[in-house]
Amino acid sequence: MSYSYFMPTRVLCGNKLSDQIGEVVQELGVQKILIVTDKGIQHARLLEGIVQSLLDVKLDYEIYNEVEPNPSSETIEKGTKFLKEHRLEAVLGVGGGSSIDTAKAIAIMATNPGSILDYEGVGKIKVAPIPIIAVPTTAGTGSEVTNSTVITNKETSFKLGVLSSFIYPKLAILDPILTLHLPQSITASTGMDALTHAIESYTSKAANPVSQALALKAIKLIGENLTKAYFIGTEIVYREKMLIASMMAGAAFAQSRLGNVHAISHTLGGVFNIPHGIANAVLLPFVMEFNLPACIDQYKDIAVALGIDITGLSTVKAAEKAVNYVIEMNKKMNIPSNIKELGVNMEQLNKLVKDSMRSGNVDVNPRLTNSDDIQQIIENAYNGKLKAFLR
Repeated sequence: MSYSYFMPTRVLCGNKLSDQIGEVVQELGVQKILIVTDKGIQHARLLEGIVQSLLDVKLDYEIYNEVEPNPSSETIEKGTKFLKEHRLEAVLGVGGGSSIDTAKAIAIMATNPGSILDYEGVGKIKVAPIPIIAVPTTAGTGSEVTNSTVITNKETSFKLGVLSSFIYPKLAILDPILTLHLPQSITASTGMDALTHAIESYTSKAANPVSQALALKAIKLIGENLTKAYFIGTEIVYREKMLIASMMAGAAFAQSRLGNVHAISHTLGGVFNIPHGIANAVLLPFVMEFNLPACIDQYKDIAVALGIDITGLSTVKAAEKAVNYVIEMNKKMNIPSNIKELGVNMEQLNKLVKDSMRSGNVDVNPRLTNSDDIQQIIENAYNGKLKAFLR
């Protein structure tokens, strides 16, 4: 088997570590930093320790807080203009995946011409971006260790991916303190986002032994800690383990890509502006059901990693247990059982199918997929239709 593994991001994990970020950033040799975030993060005062840490080591900073869910190319353009006007030398993304993806895109456009939309696909960036530092405040996207950013083209309602080895952040800071006060709904959706990353990465046609080891460990950590983080919330150990799981899942799918869940969820985000994590959470059981015949052995592995007792079960029944477990996790955390509840309008079905098939994630999905398959998955997800054994 031929494969390569490359993940250059330095990862630091620890309680209140974000309060020391100034000392670490100094090592990058920059003096002026753009903090990229959203207004909610700023209002929640999650930036205070970070800002004070920068001030303590006399680093200049500016804050760009215009990040929205499913960030658009216009937001990137505005942020890039802000960065250049203030002559800033690095970007520090603080927040969920949208903030970190926006930070990545601004860093790219600081050194490359045109629009971020020009770089859709793999390997089109020619000039290395300015340094990227990522501080996640949710345990979900894993964007702090990935080689991609996802941006929405509002004119076409399409979420496009930009992938390049240049996009890996230089530094990722995992501080569980920043996730302690997440609302339950965000804990649930981002946690299931991380689980989706891990499952799709593990079963991807492009998976390799290293990515699969990371993905399987992430699945185990999520099975052990997500519902505890959801119901208890303020226990730092569960929050820390979820951050680690999210990071590991990100490090896995940066190598393997993903699958049909992401092909469809990106489309739902582009057309209906549905937050990425909740779209993934709702779609995951339906795609797992579709993929089951193609990856029975992998789903058995996933069942074991999730802590399911498969004693005496056939491989097929054990695999089915993994799908059922995901359905039950969604139910426990009050995640909708269909995409209709997320605001999907089936009048857009043809566009949803077409845009989903445009995704490179379909190519690495474990089960061969055509447009009719994507349409059936979307229809099943809209109607909440799963097989009898999975109810």
